[in-house]
This record gives sequence, C-alpha cells and structure tokens, in this order.
Amino acid sequence: MSSPADLRYSESHEWFRVDGDVVTMGITQFAADQLTDVTYAEMRPVGTTVDAGGGVGEVESVKTTSDIYTAVAGEIVEVNDAISGDPSLINSDPYGKGWMVRIRTSDSSALEGLMDAAAYDQSLSGA
Repeated sequence: MSSPADLRYSESHEWFRVDGDVVTMGITQFAADQLTDVTYAEMRPVGTTVDAGGGVGEVESVKTTSDIYTAVAGEIVEVNDAISGDPSLINSDPYGKGWMVRIRTSDSSALEGLMDAAAYDQSLSGA
C-alpha cells in the first residue's frame, strides 16, 4: 500500500497536510496498524500553543499508549471530535476521517525536512 502523495511524513509516523497557514495532521496507516485497535484518543484543546516536536495528544490501543507529536509550531485551531467518540476512525480512515488536529502556523518550513510519500514508503520497506 502506498502512502498518499500529497502529505509529508515524520519518522515517528505522523502525517501532515498543508492548506495555506493551516496544517492538518494525524498518524499513518502503518502506525494505526501497529497500534491495532485504537480504543481512546485525546488531543490537546483548541487554543493550545505547541512547539515543533511537542505533543498534541495521545492515543490508546489494546497494545499501548502513544503520544502524538507535531513537526510544526503554532496554535491548535481545530480538534477532530469525531475520533473522541469513535477512535476506530483512526484505524479505518487515518488519512481522512481519522485526522487528529489542525494547527495554524506562521512557518511551515519545518515540513520541508520531512519525508515525501516515496521516501516514507521506502523507509517502511527497509530498503
């Protein structure tokens, strides 16, 4: 399965989509598969200021609890409340309905250092 080409990817398996000054993020299909069934998701509230590399929330699964980290600094402007009520969306549609937060950033240049889809897919194959 190839990763969506319009996203950037971190080594810790988060994805990022830029739309103007807003970055939508979530976890990749690989991360969702590794977690198995996600049973709980809690994101930091709207209005929270985050630093690049800082946490935006956490997800729990039957296997573990994982922190979710952002690659960009800014303010959380939207939280996907749907995943709080139905955390399985993270497993079933991680790039769509399972997104986690939207961050308004004044500088999305940090994303340039992340992997494109081809590099991310290659990192997963160990090639």
